[in-house]
Amino acid sequence: QVQLVESGGGLVQAGGSLRLSCAASGRTFSTSVKGWFRQAPGKEREFVAAISRRGIVTRYADSVKGRFTVSRDNTKNTMFLQMVSLKPEDTAVYYCAASGGVSPSDKTNDYDYWGQGTQVTVSS
Repeated sequence: QVQLVESGGGLVQAGGSLRLSCAASGRTFSTSVKGWFRQAPGKEREFVAAISRRGIVTRYADSVKGRFTVSRDNTKNTMFLQMVSLKPEDTAVYYCAASGGVSPSDKTNDYDYWGQGTQVTVSS
């Protein structure tokens, strides 16, 4: 079992930056593929970024490439999402997720555990 808690969301102006954290507890954090997803009002949950178990392989949605960076510190059971050059269309609730799979996936169905989410609002 893995419990995930996101933090770091907030209100920021367009062009600003935020750093999200995902703190995990449970026995499988260091062996789990991790991902970030987001869901805007009235829209389906969409993939943002994912990172392999050791942090060597990363994967990003086209909409965030070059602006977002996913990383993890297995010694602290924490994953991060550094977001720069934020746009109003990045406004959403951001969720972290954990998967027992082998490689970073962009599919919600591949993830077994989810956090409660943290709100990110980007004003124009």
